[in-house]
Amino acid sequence: MSNTIFDLERARRETPGCEQVFHFNNAGASLMPQPVINTVLSHLELEAQMGGYEAEDAAQAAVEQFYASVASLLGGRPEEIAFIENATRAWDMAFYAIPFRPGDRILTAQAEYASNYIAFLQVAQRTGAVVEAIPNDERGQLSIPALANMLDKRVKLIAMTHVPTNGGLVNPAAKVGRLARQAGVLYLLDACQSVGQMPINVAEIGCDMLSATGRKFLRGPRGTGFLYVRRDLIEQLEPPLLDLHAARWAARDRYEIRPDARRFETWERNFAAKLGLGAAVRYALDWGLGAIWARIEPLANRLRERLEQLPGVKVHDLGAVRCGIVTFTVEGRQPEALRQALRGRRINVSTSTIFSTRLDMESRRLTELVRASLHYYNSEAEVDRFCIALAELLKDG
Repeated sequence: MSNTIFDLERARRETPGCEQVFHFNNAGASLMPQPVINTVLSHLELEAQMGGYEAEDAAQAAVEQFYASVASLLGGRPEEIAFIENATRAWDMAFYAIPFRPGDRILTAQAEYASNYIAFLQVAQRTGAVVEAIPNDERGQLSIPALANMLDKRVKLIAMTHVPTNGGLVNPAAKVGRLARQAGVLYLLDACQSVGQMPINVAEIGCDMLSATGRKFLRGPRGTGFLYVRRDLIEQLEPPLLDLHAARWAARDRYEIRPDARRFETWERNFAAKLGLGAAVRYALDWGLGAIWARIEPLANRLRERLEQLPGVKVHDLGAVRCGIVTFTVEGRQPEALRQALRGRRINVSTSTIFSTRLDMESRRLTELVRASLHYYNSEAEVDRFCIALAELLKDG
């Protein structure tokens, strides 16, 4: 698709939910497009008609295509991709496969997501590793000079969230990757909020592992995700959990782990959802990630500009590059109350609290934000009407 002409009418026509709501909660879960819906429903019907195992056999070619599709999305190879039931477990399977020892250092970002940080703390308590947050620069993103100064032989892992859950910030993932490669340090990237809204290339970023979800900007079903692991690293990592899909029971007292990234999978999977995620990835590729990013970035900036014109509204997004997530507070109003009030007008937003990104929120003296997250199928008219609706709510008291 052309990067200069974006067919908004098609995007909205193929998104049935656009007729029902103003959906500004794409960082939570996007509205699925019709091709994804059709894929999921058709496989569920096939399972009902002929049985789950038999439906899997019948759809085997499409099931296998999932790996090639995700590899194409990331610039990787099919054998580097694993289907996981969600992004948290995908991240966990990579992180918990890394052998930590006393004194090993885990470096992470100030705006790291709670699930990841809790895992850091658990492993630190178990192993004697230490967790350290990399300072931010003057733009509020991870400081590359600070990271460079922190690197030494004790650093075992750099783990960073590419796009934090609580704002429009896009951390400098590729610059981090260059430092990680130079230092010979493992690099795990949580791309939960970035995959699907901007181009992602694992070779350019330089990450060793990457986790992502299906439900957010990829517009896939809930309960889907994937893990990328660099080919040269796969056989150095033993997953924390194994089953008869991830490994083969080779003898009474011996097992052999499979050599590709599917060692991080389990045998039982939701095949309708897996096929739906594959369809969502191909749908995104059809639009073109460059075209999607070129659509989202100015649309989100439009929302920020409109919000900043409203009395009492403060936008809190940081970073030299800002994405489709827009966070704000309103003086004298609770974010959750605003979310509920907007929902009453068929406008979907979310909230982000200190419990998701404690280090960042504490440093900015914030406890909760309203989070409006846009996608390419949202329209300029929706942005303007959103701000009108918010202004009316504030006027009504």
